Parts: sequence; C-alpha cells; structure tokens
Amino acid sequence: MVGFDLASAHIRAAHACAGAGAAVLQADLMQPPLARGSFDLVWSVNTINHLRSPVEGVRRLATLLRPGGRIALGQSSLVPDMYFAWDARLERVTNEAVRRYYCDRYGLDERALAGIRGLVGLLRRAQLHNVTSHTCMIERVAPLAPADEAYMLEAIFRGSWGERLRPYLDAADFAELARLCDPQHPQFALRRADFHFLQSFTLAVAAIP
Repeated sequence: MVGFDLASAHIRAAHACAGAGAAVLQADLMQPPLARGSFDLVWSVNTINHLRSPVEGVRRLATLLRPGGRIALGQSSLVPDMYFAWDARLERVTNEAVRRYYCDRYGLDERALAGIRGLVGLLRRAQLHNVTSHTCMIERVAPLAPADEAYMLEAIFRGSWGERLRPYLDAADFAELARLCDPQHPQFALRRADFHFLQSFTLAVAAIP
C-alpha cells in the first residue's frame, strides 16, 4: 500500500498512523512519482474536487492502474449537512458563510464550487468503465462518544468555522454560533441533548479496461 499527499501536515498525520507495510510519500497528484500500471486500486477521498482540472486528475490516477484495476472516488456532503437539528435557519446561514469564505480565500466564484457532486460524470468523462455509485448517511446523536466529539470539535467547529466566519455572519448569528462552538458554554452544541448530526458520503467506483 502506498499513500501520497501534497500537504506536509497530512503527511505527518499519515506517518503517525500508517502500518509498517505502508509507504507514505509527499507528492503532487498531478505528477505522481509512481510507475504506471502498478496498482489494483486507487482510492481518493475529498480531493478531486479541489483540483483545477478534476477530469485530468482522474486520468492521471487511472494511469497508475493495472488492466482491470479500479478507481474509487469518495466525497462527503453531497447533500446539505445537518449540524443544528433544532435550528435550520442558523445552519443555512452558517453553510452559506462557509461557502463565501472559501470563495474569497481561493479567489473562486460559485460556479467553481458547483461540480463537487459530479463524481459519476468525472469518471465517465475520463473514459472509465462500469461506473457505479453508492451514498450512505453518517449519523451522530447525543450523547456523543468522546472520539466523535473530539473529531467534530477539531475538524468542523474549529477547523471549518470559528473566527474566520465572523465577516460573513451578522453579529447576532456569529455570537450564537460562537456559543454553540464553545465547549465551556452550557449550550455547546456537541453536548446538547437534542444534538443530531447527519452527513452524506458518496463513493463512486469505475474500472479501466
């Protein structure tokens, strides 16, 4: 098994948990330092949609496959997440604030974000075969296990939200979001009795001839 990523932080995290038989490389997906036709399976999750040319990225990954090999593309959140089961309005404005933040940070417009759901189309435009897709729901309900709470706090409540969303929300909504994201506040979302989180995950699979 071989894994690679461009980000140094991701490489450090992979080294910390990879098994002894796995090789972890720091590399660009568009220029993979691996021999063509070397693998039976290529697995890529929450990555292809970040490329400037997703179809070309799929084609580059497909060159790594042996005849009959498969490529699996995973993507989370192809339907709206549910973070605040008790307040759909706050959830809507928070998700919109996240989109606006990423558009500004990376100099994108809304059209650049529109293709995230198109995994099946990407595989077909890359001229791969036997395309299938399956979507499942990830569901977390209070009380959360400690590992689930730690993950959501770091990856979503701090990593995706936090202070960076202040310019994109009105003062009252930001103050409410800050309370819900604060583990020291009585209304901390992850410890509310009515916390119920839903997130989708889609896996699209195709093969080369």
